[in-house]
Order: sequence, then structure tokens, then C-alpha cells
Amino acid sequence: MRPVGFAVAGGRSRRMGHDKALLSWGDTDLLGHALARLSAVTGEVRILAGPEPRYSQRGAAVVTDPVADRGPMAGLLAALEEARGRPALLLGVDLPLVTAGLLARLVTLAGDADAVVPVSRRGPEPLCAIYGAGCLEPVRRCVAREDLKMTAFWARVRVQEMGPDELGAFGDPDELFLNVNAPEDYEKALALKR
Repeated sequence: MRPVGFAVAGGRSRRMGHDKALLSWGDTDLLGHALARLSAVTGEVRILAGPEPRYSQRGAAVVTDPVADRGPMAGLLAALEEARGRPALLLGVDLPLVTAGLLARLVTLAGDADAVVPVSRRGPEPLCAIYGAGCLEPVRRCVAREDLKMTAFWARVRVQEMGPDELGAFGDPDELFLNVNAPEDYEKALALKR
């Protein structure tokens, strides 16, 4: 089944000081960049906006969290519910160096597991991953009991990890998963931009 792409833009951007999804990136912004990469792979994209509807002018459906104040786990739940049985491919807007090629690889690996998650040297990258319908109920249970670590449900599903060696085919994993959370991260990402 063709996945639905979800740009994860629900964060509060506290360390950045303003909405990081709207930071300039080429001829667009970080949100537009995420939507373009997802669209190239899935053809169908949505925006995970967090607890409040935002970004409705972006030409993609906006999905809000079904439960407030549960962070990225609530976003994952929203994506899985919105996907209605199709795989949900997530990409955080604050991961601008992740390539469309890497996203496409996640999609090709998705048939063998409930979730395919890159694991860089820093650990799992759950906001650049694909999740199948088998994750819905375990994620729903985690949200209900407020067990909000993004790996909390992994013991209940089949997870395929994409390790640093395989990730190396798409670039340096330390650069690919540079997370733009603060102004200095943004400056570093701009310097590394290809």
C-alpha cells in the first residue's frame, strides 16, 4: 500500500524562539521542504500540526493531535488514525538534511515490519520513520497511559532498524539527522545544505 506522508510540525519551537517550521530553506521554508520531500516519495501528504490547527494555507490537509499535551507520540497516533490502515511516513520539519532517497528506502523496507526506523549513532530517529497499521493500537495504549517515549510501543510490534552502515549510503548519518532546534543548529544546517 502506498504510504501517506506526514510533515511533523507540531513542536513548540521553544529553543528556536519562534516557529522553526517557517524558517527559510531555499525558495521555501522548513515545512515546505519537508512537504516536497514527502510528496516526492508518497504523492499524498498531510501536516501534523500538534494540538492547534496551523498551516492551513499550505495546500495540505492539517491533522491535529487527538489528545493534547502528549508530544510526538500524540502526533504519531494522529498520523496512524488519519492514514486509515495505510503506512504513515513521518518526517520532522526540523530534519532538513534527510534526503528523499532515504525516505524512499524506508518505504521499500516497510513490507517486512510494522515500523522501519533509522538508528543513527545518537539512537533511534522516530520522526523520520515509517509506521504501519500494526502500530496503531500499541501507540494508542501508550498515549492513554501517558507512556510517551517514542520507542515505548516497540516491544509490541515488529521494528526493523536501519543502522548507520545502511544509512551511510544516503550521507553522513550525523549530518542527515542534524536536528534544527536552536539558532546555532539552523546555521549549521544551512552550512551543510546541498
